Amino acid sequence: MCEIQTKWKQPFYEDVGPIKLRDPLAELLGAIEEGEEFVFTYGDAIKLAGHSCPAVSGAYKITQKALMALYGNAIPVRGQISVRVLGSIHNGANGPISQVISLITGAAPQTGFAGLGGEFVRKNKLIFDEENEEPNAFVFTRDDNKMSVKVTYHPEHVPQKDEMSRLFTKCISGTATKKQKEEFMAMWQEKVRTVLFEEVKNLFTVEKLN
Repeated sequence: MCEIQTKWKQPFYEDVGPIKLRDPLAELLGAIEEGEEFVFTYGDAIKLAGHSCPAVSGAYKITQKALMALYGNAIPVRGQISVRVLGSIHNGANGPISQVISLITGAAPQTGFAGLGGEFVRKNKLIFDEENEEPNAFVFTRDDNKMSVKVTYHPEHVPQKDEMSRLFTKCISGTATKKQKEEFMAMWQEKVRTVLFEEVKNLFTVEKLN
């Protein structure tokens, strides 16, 4: 077993609850034993995005909440979930958020896996519904029973310190001191932590559609 692991700067990443799913395709092709689970951590979302921010943390929580609403205590089935993003890929953080959702659920845009013998199709299960735009709103549907939930994320409720914008500008322009960089990172990651542990109210709403 490989003992080399990513060393996160923020220890609270390890405290975020994992998301577990079955993936019948992985079982069929021998990647995992039948009945075993894929375990996704917040660290997996960070690796996909290349960074940790309120959009990436929000995407992880959106997916976690949707799967809980759709499956309850049962294990979700990866690849048997469709996702509709309410808005364009260019709106807000829809693009990065959708990538995290795709990673965990298996639902993919047109670039996804086309399937085997008509089964295990992943492509075109994640679509952008530009005609029914709602900011940061995502509809998850189980393919087996057509049950759907809409999860809406409200990042505007995440507090931000006034000093953060000035420090951000300094970091981007390369004029920040080491101390200022550390101060900015601490403020930034405080926002991430707030999302992951829902340290303010009304960050997410979950609505069953049928």
